[in-house]
Amino acid sequence: MSNSTPSTANGNDSKKFKGDRSPCAPSRVLHVRKIPIEVTEAEIISLGVPFGKVTNLLMLKGKNQAFIEMASEEAAITMVNYYTTATPHLRNQPVFIQYSNHRELKTDNLPNQARAQAALQAVNAVHSGNMTLSSSASASDGTLMPGQSPVLRIIVENLFYPVSLEVLHQIFSKFGTVLKIITFTKNNQFQALLQYADPMNAHHAKLTLDGQNIYNACCTLRVEFSKLTSLNVKYNNDKSRDFTRLDLPSGDGQPTLDPAMAAAFGTTDWGTLQMSCFLGAPGIISSPYAGAAGFAPAIGFPQAAGLSMQTVPGALGPLTIPASAVAGRMAMHGMAPAAVHLVLLVSNLNPDSISPHGLFILFGVYGDVHRVKILFNKKENALIQMADATQAQLAMSHLNGQRLHGKVIRVTISRHQTVQLPREGQEDQGLTKDFSNSPLHRFKKPGSKNFQNIFPPSATLHLSNIPPSITDDNLKDLFAGTGYTVKAFKFFQKDRKMALIQLGSVEEAIQALIDLHNHDLGENHHLRVSFSKSTI
Repeated sequence: MSNSTPSTANGNDSKKFKGDRSPCAPSRVLHVRKIPIEVTEAEIISLGVPFGKVTNLLMLKGKNQAFIEMASEEAAITMVNYYTTATPHLRNQPVFIQYSNHRELKTDNLPNQARAQAALQAVNAVHSGNMTLSSSASASDGTLMPGQSPVLRIIVENLFYPVSLEVLHQIFSKFGTVLKIITFTKNNQFQALLQYADPMNAHHAKLTLDGQNIYNACCTLRVEFSKLTSLNVKYNNDKSRDFTRLDLPSGDGQPTLDPAMAAAFGTTDWGTLQMSCFLGAPGIISSPYAGAAGFAPAIGFPQAAGLSMQTVPGALGPLTIPASAVAGRMAMHGMAPAAVHLVLLVSNLNPDSISPHGLFILFGVYGDVHRVKILFNKKENALIQMADATQAQLAMSHLNGQRLHGKVIRVTISRHQTVQLPREGQEDQGLTKDFSNSPLHRFKKPGSKNFQNIFPPSATLHLSNIPPSITDDNLKDLFAGTGYTVKAFKFFQKDRKMALIQLGSVEEAIQALIDLHNHDLGENHHLRVSFSKSTI
């Protein structure tokens, strides 16, 4: 490694991972942490191969760490972006990847590098196309045909339960790195295009999944190779996603297929999929059975942590499969229960402005918040315990990267399983609050319409529970008087209990929601505020 010995370099990087650290600038050298002791060189290299050529490797097994050098910085950036969204696993253990503060690996004079170099040559040879393929082989033999596409076309038949982009990602990522997904409705069928990093992954997924039911006796997968060799995703939303490009806009209301792709499939019906599904953690779908107010335990897929199902507005009420039914309804093999993560770590908060109540209101848009703890000695950080893992994933996916009190907040899954309340007599300064029995929980009532109206933060807010005596001027004055810029306002034509108000920015709308949700409007009416998918 340039400018230092590997042990010194590793020490420099390792120290920066303790506590908060400023992320390194992009580099083609990546630092891999928490690798299992028994992991092989080839397994480490396989993390990078889908994104480009791996040019060097340094294993530090004694420290459960490794360094990977990619051929280009662009490949490293794509790799980090992808694994930020989908935590990679080796030997069923999560590993963590971040840019190193070094620009290249120099390992020529180091001992024990022969195995690493041999593994590099072998893996790169296979993935650069030097593996001999039989020209007479067919897909039915289980052998990859030369020129087969990394893009699969997926049709879900007998769609009795909702299937979302994330459900597909959870299932298909078991076979390799999924780079892009586009979902659409054609001929009243839910369909998707899914691009792997490697055609071999697509081949194995097709062989295994074609004809399988996602759930017992329904949601049958029909999988075939697409004529397309790559997908052009313009927007990251509930219908399309490029897991290598976190910077894409959501593009609300825009078609997800570009004209060239649409032409490959003829005329596509862009109507909304008429089904309502929960936003959820990997592998969870919600339930119509009476009494199933909660969510089933998370079903974990090794390469796909940290995702959330997106709401699709539609005709059916929320569906929840009870915990007892999950095992029988998952027809796929190899799906092991994952740890249930209820607690979020929120960092880069503004310590002068934040409060447990404010975090409770904001995160309560995406789930029922049970406890909030602002860290006593590090007040820019907070722990938030949600009612279940589904809601934690949902809050993380929508609030990570948003601006709050002038700072871009970061939301991640915490290693803590619960938020501990302070012991009696322990100094806390009111930084820990228990909201378990709060009347302001939006999702405690099974079948609530709130489940169908969960949207990302936006500059337009949806207002409801407005009493008849309140006018548009009253509401505009309320927001303007609290310090917000009101750009537009309108009551719903058919129901004046509801209205939309557009503020100056998304950040303003987030703060206004915190300040004015549950504001007393008189006549025993408290204002309800949520984010809207509509604009005025």
